[in-house]
Amino acid sequence: MNGTGSTAERRIVVGVDGSESSRSALRWAVRQAALTGATVEAVITWEYPAVHGWEMPLSDADFSTAAEQTLAQVVEEEGDPAHPVEIGRRVERGNAARVLLDAAEGAELLIIGSRGHGGFTGALLGSVGQHCVHHATCPVVVVRDTAHRDTAHDTAHHDTAHDTAHQDTARAEHADVPAAGR
Repeated sequence: MNGTGSTAERRIVVGVDGSESSRSALRWAVRQAALTGATVEAVITWEYPAVHGWEMPLSDADFSTAAEQTLAQVVEEEGDPAHPVEIGRRVERGNAARVLLDAAEGAELLIIGSRGHGGFTGALLGSVGQHCVHHATCPVVVVRDTAHRDTAHDTAHHDTAHDTAHQDTARAEHADVPAAGR
């Protein structure tokens, strides 16, 4: 964080990919920027899909246009009239983690969702998030999308709580057995 306090230099970078988690991250970034007088830079990236042995008749413009449209839609839908802040948009081709880390150079914060469209949905933090948390030069905030919790996560949490309670009951039932006899 800079010590000058100048709002022109205060910047929060947020990764956006259209997922619910990234929408939550953008909302969080907008509220934080309103509180601190910073601007928000919403960043979306794209890469060619990995397809081997098949040529696709798509150009950079096709992917870039789709990314621009997604970013514009998310910024429009998630902007907060109660907290008006300047939201810049950045669309860039490249590895998402690398682009976000480069964009966050000199920023006060890097905000990311807990998981995006990639990977498997049970992950607590996706590979992009993991890389950013470990390599960013500024503080990183990981925002969970609590409004759209994963049912598998809720079930796993319930099962773990049930198993722990069952183990505690079993221990209590055998508390009078000497340790050597267990």
